[in-house]
Amino acid sequence: MTQTTGTKPTPDSSPTTSQEICYVVDDDPSMRKSISRLLELEGFNVRVSGDPQDFLNELATNHVRLVVLDIWMERMTGMELLAHLCARSPETRVIFITGHDDRAAEATVMRAGAAGFFIKPLDNERFIAAVRDALKQA
Repeated sequence: MTQTTGTKPTPDSSPTTSQEICYVVDDDPSMRKSISRLLELEGFNVRVSGDPQDFLNELATNHVRLVVLDIWMERMTGMELLAHLCARSPETRVIFITGHDDRAAEATVMRAGAAGFFIKPLDNERFIAAVRDALKQA
């Protein structure tokens, strides 16, 4: 798990604290980089992982308020990871991202309590608004 830290405060955001770390789990390195940069520019601290199991190991030792998950990953799908989160950390808020317009998957994860579902490429403003809302609920 790699950690990067954002520093740009925004007028409508509260100061970022260690409690406001956004985790990004995606097996696509370019998406991890893109999403982490977007979140950092908005003042969030970000930790990224390309391996869902590495994230679960991180979850075992750290409180996770928010995670952005790719829904279709090779080693473990985002939905499988959501099941682990529901069992281990039900207070963690989850936002899903995907490259596929899959309404059945969207309905499934939203019923399971996901805080958002976005199709790549992301609408940055809507995505950041969803992140802020999810952190308020966490």
